[in-house]
Amino acid sequence: MCLNSSSMKIAQFAPLMLKSNSGGDATSPNRLQVIWMGKRILVKGLVQGVGFRPFVWRLARELGVTGHVFNDGAGVQIEVYARSETLDTFLVRLKTECPILARIDLIDVSSCQNKSPPGLFRIIHSEDGHVSTGVVPDAATCPACLAEIMDPANRRYGHPFSNCTHCGPRLSILRHIPYDRASTTMSVFPMCSACRLEYENPADRRFHAQPIACPDCGPDIWYENTDRSISKRDPIKTAASNLKAGKILTIKGLGGFQIAVDAGNEKAIAELRKRKHRPDKPLALMARDLDQIRDYCRLNSDEATLLAGSAAPIVLLQKFGQNLAQNIADGQDSLGFMLPGTPLHHLLMAELQRPIVLTSGNLSDNPQEIGNEGARRQLAGIVDGFLMHDREIYNRLDDSVVRSDRAGPAVLRRARGLAPASIRLSPKLADAPRVLAMGGELKGSFCMLNGQDAVLSQHIGDLENAKTFADYKRMLKHYLELYRFEPEVIAVDCHPQYLSTVYGEQLADEQGADLVRVQHHHAHFAACLAEHSDTSGSIETVHGIILDGLGWGDDDTVWGGELLKGGFSGFERLGHFKPVPLPGGAAAIREPWRNLAAHLFDAFGPNYRDRLGGTQLSKAFAEMPVSVLDQMMLTGVNTPASSSAGRLFDAVAAALGICFHRQSFEGQAAMLLESLARSHVETQIAYPVTASLQPAVLLSFGEMWLELVTDLKRNIPIEQIAARFHLGLIDGLAKAVQLSGARPPETIVLSGGVFQNAILRDGVSRKLQRDGHNVLTHHIAPANDGGLALGQAVIAAAISTDVQVPILD
Repeated sequence: MCLNSSSMKIAQFAPLMLKSNSGGDATSPNRLQVIWMGKRILVKGLVQGVGFRPFVWRLARELGVTGHVFNDGAGVQIEVYARSETLDTFLVRLKTECPILARIDLIDVSSCQNKSPPGLFRIIHSEDGHVSTGVVPDAATCPACLAEIMDPANRRYGHPFSNCTHCGPRLSILRHIPYDRASTTMSVFPMCSACRLEYENPADRRFHAQPIACPDCGPDIWYENTDRSISKRDPIKTAASNLKAGKILTIKGLGGFQIAVDAGNEKAIAELRKRKHRPDKPLALMARDLDQIRDYCRLNSDEATLLAGSAAPIVLLQKFGQNLAQNIADGQDSLGFMLPGTPLHHLLMAELQRPIVLTSGNLSDNPQEIGNEGARRQLAGIVDGFLMHDREIYNRLDDSVVRSDRAGPAVLRRARGLAPASIRLSPKLADAPRVLAMGGELKGSFCMLNGQDAVLSQHIGDLENAKTFADYKRMLKHYLELYRFEPEVIAVDCHPQYLSTVYGEQLADEQGADLVRVQHHHAHFAACLAEHSDTSGSIETVHGIILDGLGWGDDDTVWGGELLKGGFSGFERLGHFKPVPLPGGAAAIREPWRNLAAHLFDAFGPNYRDRLGGTQLSKAFAEMPVSVLDQMMLTGVNTPASSSAGRLFDAVAAALGICFHRQSFEGQAAMLLESLARSHVETQIAYPVTASLQPAVLLSFGEMWLELVTDLKRNIPIEQIAARFHLGLIDGLAKAVQLSGARPPETIVLSGGVFQNAILRDGVSRKLQRDGHNVLTHHIAPANDGGLALGQAVIAAAISTDVQVPILD
């Protein structure tokens, strides 16, 4: 099968199936003795907009094969005529030498009967039809295009929109399939004669590169002041000069507007945080190249491959070496770096001496701006200038975020460069009904499952925000039209008040589709399984540890620290964290001190504050309305019981003085706790965490809190306490798995947003593997709620077809 250049585990490379409709195996040796008059070949996968047709043309011309090739809704259709041995060679090279961005999932071969071989091999016009081909994600600037824009002798020197079939915009400019220029927002830019020659020449790497352009015929770029006046100077040089001077700018990127500021200017970054209402959340960075990143972070070969790949995501890296402004990611031991993904960004970074902060161009929590007029209205109060152009962005795409550790790369946010590449699933789902899965409430995304292919949308955002929810509905409508997808089943989360659930119920009623409700943690469980489903596996029931913030349980309580057993068609809850009160409900998610009070109340009883003498917590609690909270917990008023792992992390962080009063963004306390612990996990002893069988497995933390409070009284450094907590939780989870009846070599799935914590993911994986278990973790879909829709879709498909889907062992 053809692999793309990044060789990342993030990209899914499904097993290639080669089948013949004329009997026998299309590659069997006895075929070499037969002369074929002709063959029709359908190639499915990510094969449009990646230079696949010119590749076929060049291969056919080289081998002396005649016939033609064209795109249609199903993929790439090829008709070829030659001697059988030549066609055998053609088929082998078709799958081993395909273009860098292509992914072949299936080659379907059938005979052409009663036709005379035509003349020279040709590329003919695309045909419409039922859409089953995939949409290729936007791709970062390739080396050849980068060399051209930096070469003064090249006609595209300094051109911020250079691209070819190996790189450039795809989903961000696509209105519908098939992927032709008329289907994109580049249709308003007529090609000049020079670009037309390249576009029509199959031997050129820009053959049918739909966004093709040059300085003579492409989009215009300009620098605009906040009063809407246009600078007469070179726009990129003007932008660079203003960044050096400490100005805050917005840049129209590939999938939306971005806000930029000098990463070494602490005062300018503080002003950006103030204007954007983003006080604490870490800010992403862009560097000129890998060498510049090495000045500030440790960088191994896997991380370098991720950064330099066609997806060009933000990669979380450990700080090391020189310092940038402290307020980029205060309290964090890592920085999120990306490399330039477009010619515009390359040209801008070439004018600067150090990295820039590059964050989403939006007001806090709102969707990223994509239109010029919208950016002018919404961002004028944040930025001091605009680097603008007139190529329309049709589909909003935020930057993808990944990290790599011992278990491999993990996607934290799946967006630009990764979505909407389809995820190839088990062949046992080939005849499943078409499923639309609506996802959750936070980190909204949706998924369309059509047989073996699951299309997981890009990250859209938290649907509690009205503008984000409107964008979610607009994007869903566009995907359904783009793929001409008519769902037979709609899958939703069991939580009755999630906006995605309510909207899914409405769609099911309008379209006459069956509605399937999927338990939140079962969806997390299945999302990870879906990544590993494969014909080579034979396991149909596995164990899973699912840790997240909150999810609606089957018993109408709030779950979040779960030990499950099952598969796609169903599950059993084998155990969980001991439920503790969630004082104030949703308020406890925002205010960690509430969770600390609840956990101490559970560990020590109503007089828990008497145990805190000699710690800073006595004074901290004295300043809060704790008596009211205690009364709520005693009477059970507005204090639903929860087994949430996320709220446990909040409680421990609050005990150490981290975000005690309030978190300004989801996961802030847990992220800071992880950063504190990282450098001490190899030297500390785990806190005791109790795993018992009564009759389900119960993980409780009373002994841990007793030792933790003692350590606070002894003034043990909080870094060591944080490390001991992580180690204790790792040990406790391993004990829980053993108590659950899992016997090596059992397969254990790790999923849920808490497993974005690299210490926990790596520690639990290693512990279980040493015990002889096979551990599955996320590499394609996020472990957080951004991956829920994938799990919902596969569960609904499995239930609807009543099949057992094997898992890769």
